[in-house]
Amino acid sequence: MSDTTLGVLLLGSAGLGADQDHQSTMYRPAFEAHPGFEVRPDTTRLDDPAVDVVSVCVEPDQRADAVIAALQAGKHVLVDKPLALTAADAAKVAAVAAETGRVCLPAHHQRFHPMIAAARGAVAGGKVGLPWNVQADFLVAGGTPSPAGELANFAVYPLDVVLALTGLRVRRVFARLSTHWGGGDADDFALLFLTHENGLTSTISVGRIRELADTRPAGLAVHRYRVSGSHGVLDIDASRPAVVLRRGEASSQTWHGPGTVDRLLDELRAAIVAGRPSSPSAADAVHVAEIVDAARASAASGAPVDLATDKEGSR
Repeated sequence: MSDTTLGVLLLGSAGLGADQDHQSTMYRPAFEAHPGFEVRPDTTRLDDPAVDVVSVCVEPDQRADAVIAALQAGKHVLVDKPLALTAADAAKVAAVAAETGRVCLPAHHQRFHPMIAAARGAVAGGKVGLPWNVQADFLVAGGTPSPAGELANFAVYPLDVVLALTGLRVRRVFARLSTHWGGGDADDFALLFLTHENGLTSTISVGRIRELADTRPAGLAVHRYRVSGSHGVLDIDASRPAVVLRRGEASSQTWHGPGTVDRLLDELRAAIVAGRPSSPSAADAVHVAEIVDAARASAASGAPVDLATDKEGSR
């Protein structure tokens, strides 16, 4: 299969935000530019033997069912975040992925950032000794607030990065949600205090802030991590490396080389060719969904929420 072009069906164009269309803005261009994939016509059906991969961006409340249908049809799947709206639905998807042996890759593409990939190697190589704490900030400037709240919309990215950096699952969640500028009842800022296996702790701030003159609308204003360990501290600024273009109305960053979505597709193809689960996997997305569910429960109760400990780690 290594020399075969994989046919891709683009399914849906919806996201958690009212104006999100990651299918058109992210996945279609990346698939069309990748030599290992070929986008099939929009009229192609799921049962078409020319379709090997389905890129799923249907409405979030229909997403789990759509992914399950694609997997049961024998297709590999790339699915926009979140994989499902609840951990229970995500677990159903992961079970079908395991049963069918198809690749189900959740689009947690921020873990493929070159700075984060280098940091993962440094942490795994013992450069900071034994990690004991991670601090993360993931803040988007401007754009349209998600009706589902920014915990559901954005938290998957820094959560997945922290889990990838440490390899340690979360056991306890304490969270605070707030609304500062978006209006309505949906949260636009979340602060998560997490206790992982082996006593590691992490603190994650995630949300949407007001527009900034030096950041494109709905662009990342802050994306950074600090890993503290027994023998050192590692600071990761995921806004670098980039060439910054400053204009009168805003500034933008230009990357040289493949971006995070391009690397996501590299992982998708590599997993399909090798016949192995992808990294991240559907099981990883289940754990992220468990943390998000627990954060909502903690914010509502004002108390920490413990996660079940009878499941094997997926990392």
